[in-house]
Amino acid sequence: MNIAFDPIRMAGPPAPGAPPGGGAPGEGDGTSFDLATETRIKTKKPSLYRVLLLNDDYTPMEFVVFILERFFNRSREQATRIMLHVHQKGVGLCGVYTFEVAETKVAQVLDLARRHEHPLQCVMEKED
Repeated sequence: MNIAFDPIRMAGPPAPGAPPGGGAPGEGDGTSFDLATETRIKTKKPSLYRVLLLNDDYTPMEFVVFILERFFNRSREQATRIMLHVHQKGVGLCGVYTFEVAETKVAQVLDLARRHEHPLQCVMEKED
């Protein structure tokens, strides 16, 4: 014998003042029982970009040191170390930034180099 449990039949007659049809509390009686849900948005960290200086045989070393101090907030010692690395290895890391910041720094370096008629190259590449 198979007996199905039906909570409405088992509950007996509706209570006085209950909505017709045996509805649940809050249905049709002017009260509301909304379930509060919170949507969690998972934010993704922005991609980072390396700003690199490329060596050339014409831009004065002191100008490169000046660029590193002015646009990348390096001390004289740090800037000199990076400049020598660029000179010896052909490329040197100036800093790692979000896309917009890296793009701005590259543009600032190239603009100042052009105004002083130096062929200095500055590029950015996405960090892995």
